[in-house]
Amino acid sequence: MVAGAGMAGVQTAAALREQGFTGTLTLIGAEPHQPYDRPPLSKAVLLGTAENSAFDVDFEELRVDLRLGCEVLGLRPGDHELDTEAGPVPYDVLVIATGAEPVRLPGTEGVPGVHLLRTLDDAERLRPVLARQHDVVVVGAGWIGAEFATAAREAGCAVTVVEAGERPLAEALPAEVTAPMAAWYAEAGVTLRTHARVERAEPGAVVLDDGTRLPAGAVVVGIGARPATAWLAGSGVALGARGEVVADRHLMTSVPDVYAVGDCASFPSARYGERLLVHHWDNALQGPRTVALNVLGVPAGHAPAVYDPVPYFWSEQFGRFVQYAGHHAGADRTVWRGDPADPSWSVCWLRESRLVALLAVGRPRDLTQGRRLIEAGAPMDPGLLADPARPLKSATA
Repeated sequence: MVAGAGMAGVQTAAALREQGFTGTLTLIGAEPHQPYDRPPLSKAVLLGTAENSAFDVDFEELRVDLRLGCEVLGLRPGDHELDTEAGPVPYDVLVIATGAEPVRLPGTEGVPGVHLLRTLDDAERLRPVLARQHDVVVVGAGWIGAEFATAAREAGCAVTVVEAGERPLAEALPAEVTAPMAAWYAEAGVTLRTHARVERAEPGAVVLDDGTRLPAGAVVVGIGARPATAWLAGSGVALGARGEVVADRHLMTSVPDVYAVGDCASFPSARYGERLLVHHWDNALQGPRTVALNVLGVPAGHAPAVYDPVPYFWSEQFGRFVQYAGHHAGADRTVWRGDPADPSWSVCWLRESRLVALLAVGRPRDLTQGRRLIEAGAPMDPGLLADPARPLKSATA
């Protein structure tokens, strides 16, 4: 049984069938919609250019018992039962794939015109806002805030982004890397206000803690997400400090016959020497393959499958394609490839001369080659690496 019908849950069901599982396979999703992909929500669905964001998966052909509009409420491992709105459901093996939920801005619940952007219904509620070209205030200059601001500007809205930190992506990337990104907002006609905290939202306006009042036909909150795991309270499944399921390197949880994958779970990375919690699409795509192999059992003479990926994500914002691979914490050297004032450039992070992470802006070839070099643990020559005209793969030491 799989709890959660997002990317991680759907891919887990598909991977189990691909790996030869022939038993009963149940997929439970809280939303009533056919399972769908989330990246198009921040642009294509908002702007009405997406014909269909549903996954191209034939659940009937896969023999998946798809139960939609059914929220999970609790887990009783001792009984091997999952509690749902529709009643208890027994399982032999359970995969937790309930993803993450957006963090709400305190004091804004129930205020008209305040929106989140995580689900298909969220995007559908925001479409008429953009169509009417309202003044929009976006709270949070992270990835989702920048993507929504981009779509709102394309729709002709006046957009102000309010960020409590000193710069965009303050929690995601170092200051020297995000500094040039701040200029992207002004170039796109977006007003960026940093060191600005929201005191309250009210109909038609956002009030900052310094008394500034910003007109707002709509307010979109993009201040992060947290694992959707509150339903696991009292189950015995170990949760981490960030509320995530603590999985081992095989993506098994602390209780027997229960695995966890995707945005709701952290895993230990031998590659980076720390536990990672990755809230990105590629993690939800890759992890299910490991889960499926381990659920089906290990052939004689083989060790269980280990999950230790090179994290990867991308973002399209203000006319730029931004890609990131790896994990830069712990790097001891930063190497720039190109001038960040130009349309395309990259940043490489090294640890003991080995490439551990890379950010590429408009340089997809750098990202593709860099990801392979990170996986290989290849030592790099910083001098060669700094030459943006040289292919990344030819900058090895």
